[in-house]
Order: sequence, then C-alpha cells, then structure tokens
Amino acid sequence: MKRILLTTVSFGLLGLMSPALAADLPAYTKAPVAVSPLYDWSGFYVGAFGGGGFGNHNINNALGPAGFANYTFTYDSSGAVAGGDVGYQLQSGQYVIGVEANGMWSGIKGSDTSQLANIGVIDADNLRWTGSVVAKGGYVFDRLMLYFDGGWAYGDILHTNTNPGVGVDSFEVHRSGLTAGGGIAYAITNNLIGKFDYRYYNFGTFSRAGLPDFTPNGVLPYSDATQYSVVTLGLDYKFGVGPVVAKY
Repeated sequence: MKRILLTTVSFGLLGLMSPALAADLPAYTKAPVAVSPLYDWSGFYVGAFGGGGFGNHNINNALGPAGFANYTFTYDSSGAVAGGDVGYQLQSGQYVIGVEANGMWSGIKGSDTSQLANIGVIDADNLRWTGSVVAKGGYVFDRLMLYFDGGWAYGDILHTNTNPGVGVDSFEVHRSGLTAGGGIAYAITNNLIGKFDYRYYNFGTFSRAGLPDFTPNGVLPYSDATQYSVVTLGLDYKFGVGPVVAKY
C-alpha cells in the first residue's frame, strides 16, 4: 500500500513540474527562407560590338516617274560594321529604362551596276560611319533582358555617280535621321553583359542638283533615298556589383 501511494505522489509531482520545464525550453522558430539574389541592371556601362548590315537605295531622276510615284531604280548594299557604346540604365522591379549613345564604323556599300549597265551610268553608295543617341526600355527575367530602343541618328554617306566617257561625280553627305531597334541581353557575370542587337536607320532623301541643268559629270539631277538594317553582337562592361535585389 505504501508503494502504491509513493508511486501516485511521484506521478503527481511530475505533472506539476512539466509546465515549468516546458517554459525553460527555447521556443521553436521556423527556419528562415533561403534568399535568391536577382541581378540588378542599374548602372553605367561601356562596350563594343561588331556585325553586318544591309542598305536599300532608291534613285530617281527626271527620266523616271514624276512627283511621288515609284523610284526609277532600286539597289542594295551590304558590308561589315563595328563600333562602341556608352550608356546608363535604371531598374525598377522587372522594368529597365535608360539612354545610350554609340558610334559605328561601316563598310556597307553597293551600286546599281547590274541595273544600269545597259545605259552606262552607275550610282554607288557607301555608308562610312554613323552615330546615334537613343532612349531604351526593357523587361528583365533575372539575368536576361529583352529591350527596345529608338531615337536620333547621324550618318556619313559617300555617293558616287559614274558616267563613262563623261566623268565621275563623287560627293559626301551628312544626314540626320531616325533609328529604332531592339535586342536580347544576358549578364554573363556581374559586370560582363553579352547582347544581340538589331537596329534600323532611315536617313531620308538627299538630292544632287544640276548646274543648272546637269550634275558636274553631265547627268540629270537626281535624288537618293537610303535606309539601313544592322545586326550586331556586343559585349558591355557594367560598372558596380550585380545582385542586390532579394527574391523570397
């Protein structure tokens, strides 16, 4: 009987002590969720690019349709390009805005030799360099960005008109125009960004006037409308560190 009584008292004391012991134990807390860093596109950058381009040229003179009808002759040009850029971007959420300036050497050239061989007069265009300033907008998926841009462009074009047996009329024009395009960029490291870019340039129409009836090499006055498409691969260096935005 005494043994049963002692056992009952022991269990009772243990029951009274359990809340006190539980209070002394550290409270359970859930482990923190792992943080995944997102790449931050904000900052200044400089870079270089290279690729190729194509031009389209429309020549019209007094022998062709009058007014704003179709041009008399159309021909293409092609060649390599290379250049550099500098810009600044600012990221907010998944959106990026920025501004960029670039300069580009061009070897894009072509002529209407095949079309005008029967009459002997040859026109040729050579886009020698361009410069542009564009506004930029993009949408990012961590280290991948899809972007578009557009703005002002300036180009140097050498036009040559050859009239066999009469003379060669070669002159340089500097044209302001519009440019627009887009591309894909990927942050290879926190500072190095690779990109694939397409850019369209439209430099409008320039004219070669007569003196007063013919150009210096004895052909009729004419106008030349030019536009270009350029595709490049580039590598930019972004200043500053990369991942600073946290994703939970």
